[in-house]
Parts: sequence; C-alpha cells; structure tokens
Amino acid sequence: MKEKVLLAFSGGLDTSFCVKYLSEDKGYEVYTAIANTGGFNTEELKQIEERAYQLGAKKHYTLDVTNEYYEKSIKYMVFGNVLRNGTYPISVSSERIFQAMAIINCAKEMGADYVAHGSTGAGNDQVRFDLTFEILAPEIKILTPTRDMVLTREYEIDYLKKHGFEADFKKMEYSINAGLWGTSIGGKETLKSNLTLPENAYPKQVKKQEEEEISISFEKGEIVAVNGEKFSDKIAAINKVEELGSAFGIGRDMHIGDTIIGIKGRVGFEAAGALLIINAHKMLEKHTLTKWQQYWKDQIGTWYGMFLHEAQYLEPVMRDMEAFLESSQQNVTGTVIIKLRPYSYTLVGVESDFDLMKTDFGEYGEVNKAWTSDDVKGFTKILGNQMKIYHNVQKRNGK
Repeated sequence: MKEKVLLAFSGGLDTSFCVKYLSEDKGYEVYTAIANTGGFNTEELKQIEERAYQLGAKKHYTLDVTNEYYEKSIKYMVFGNVLRNGTYPISVSSERIFQAMAIINCAKEMGADYVAHGSTGAGNDQVRFDLTFEILAPEIKILTPTRDMVLTREYEIDYLKKHGFEADFKKMEYSINAGLWGTSIGGKETLKSNLTLPENAYPKQVKKQEEEEISISFEKGEIVAVNGEKFSDKIAAINKVEELGSAFGIGRDMHIGDTIIGIKGRVGFEAAGALLIINAHKMLEKHTLTKWQQYWKDQIGTWYGMFLHEAQYLEPVMRDMEAFLESSQQNVTGTVIIKLRPYSYTLVGVESDFDLMKTDFGEYGEVNKAWTSDDVKGFTKILGNQMKIYHNVQKRNGK
C-alpha cells in the first residue's frame, strides 16, 4: 500500500508542484487540505479543490478556521494594536499557525504517514509549519520538496508544464497569500531593496476618488458596528471595513523586517481592514485608557506580536499576555470617525462615554478647574528636586 501524505494546499505554484512531484515522482498517495482563514470565497475554494484533483490528489479537504482565527488571534492583535515594525499587521504570520494546527489535526484524523507543505528554505513559514507539526504530532513525519530541492519558481513552472498541467502561470509570478487580516504579495520587486510593487501586482484596485467619511464602533475593544450598522458577526464587520478601505487603495505598504531564520526580508501587502481597525482602535484607547495602561499595553502588544510572528503561539506565556490585553479593554468603547481618500486616510476623532478628556478637571491648554496656580508651583518644585540635586552636585565638583 502507498504511504499517505497530507499536503497543506493553497493552489499556488509551490503547492501545485508538490502534488505532482510527491504523487508521480515519489509514489505517495497524496491528499490535500486548505485551511481557510477568511481569504477565499466559496467559488475560489471550489476552484482550488478542482485544481487539487486535476493535479492528482486522492482526496481534498476544505477546512474553515476563520472564526477560530478571529477569536484566538485577531481579537488580541487589535487589543494590542499589533503592527510589526510599526507597519505590518502580521497578516500571514498570524494565520499560518492556525492553518498548521488545522492541517495537522486533519492529518491525525485521516491516519496520514506524512504531512507536507510547500514552504521554501528562505522564509518564515517553514518554521511556523514545522514547529506546529512537531509539537502537536511528533509521530507524523514532514515532507518539504520545495525547500529540500532548493527550487526556483521557474523550475516549478517548467516541471508542471512538462507534466501536462496547464494554468495561468503569469499570475503565479507573485506568491499571493490572502486571509481575513490582509493579503501578502511576494516575488519579483520584493526581492530587491530598491524596487516596489507595481499597481497591477495588488489584487484589489482603486475604485473611488472622492473623499468619504466612515465610522467604526467598538465595545470593550472589539468591533461592533460600521457606519452605524451593527454586526454580531465580527468576520462580516472586518470584511465591511476591508471593502470600504480597499476601494481607495488604503492599506498598501512594503514590510521590511527580520525573519525567524535571521535574514532580512521584504514583502508587499494590502490590509485596509486591519490597518483602519487597528489605528481607529488605538485612537480610541488614547482617549479611554490611563497613561500607565497605555504604556504597559504597548509593551505587551509588542511582545505578543513578536511571539506570534516568531511561531511561538503555543508558548503558554501567550495566554498570560492575552489575559492582560483583554483586561485592558474594559473601557475601550466608542465610535471613531475616519475620512478616506485615495491611498490615505485621516482619523478625525472619537465619541465615547469613557473619554477621559470629558472631565471637570480642566481643558488642556485652556482652563484649570481642579487645581490652583499655587498647586502647580509647589508641584513643580517637588518634581524638580532630583534634577536640582544632581546639577548642584555637578556644579560643586566643577562640572
């Protein structure tokens, strides 16, 4: 009997090659599975399934982990305002762990001898998949043809053509990974330090030119309404913001950062929904959290995002950080107004019952109501004591 392999299959070039190679060249019985994190609609999932069977898959599985991805990751990334290097909402970085967990669980259920993925040897995903597979199912061996054979995209395209598989290989010039929290685009220009992606490389094109005002409402840090329309389904709310923002080409950027394996990497991305929601949420927090809540939440958010990016989701400390982040959101309720325009946006302001600017203590730069001028004079003297002492001692010693 042939040994069974479950391949994490996206329908892209690398995984298409893997199906053919593992079944025809290596003689395995290849099964495929796609773990959808919100980046594919029903029609796209159907096309991916058809491609799997055209390539020779014995059976294809479609696994939907979108809600789990939101509840166990995206929610906390919003609470933590997670943007890697202040830019990238770690769209692919975060979803890979949930895809890997779904794939390995499927592999265990079907009794696979091997689990496979199409990651290259020069990126982060190989570590994310391998580490998750090894932790959750150390008894199942891992196959990685693209990495082990050090293949180029040109080689894979040529191999598929020689084996009679026809596709729009022009579209495969870029590696595109779509998910609920954004889409990454890699290849060609992203491999050079001095180039950027052309307009046509982005899956979503600019459709609107006239400025438009929208609102995003939050309750305890979670999105609950868009333009006054309430959403019980958080996925639908995120998709609505994505739809509004992507029509203006908002959320496009190039992320340059350090990979898990130690080299620098570049990837283009578009994530209108993620960037608008995170930055709106961050502005609401500025109005509703105290100084020290903001300070410590920034520290935790940075570490949470870094650990998520570095494949450490299963580390128990992540649950501790999630508990802190959730606790910090008790007063993060209100509505943020945003103006959209082509390729940019402006955070206009917030409306919230928990707005700490709305107090009887004073108006910044205008009127003090809860203290006198003498109070401030005395406070300033005490505040300066340590610095006065330091400079007095320096002066005494001739410095």
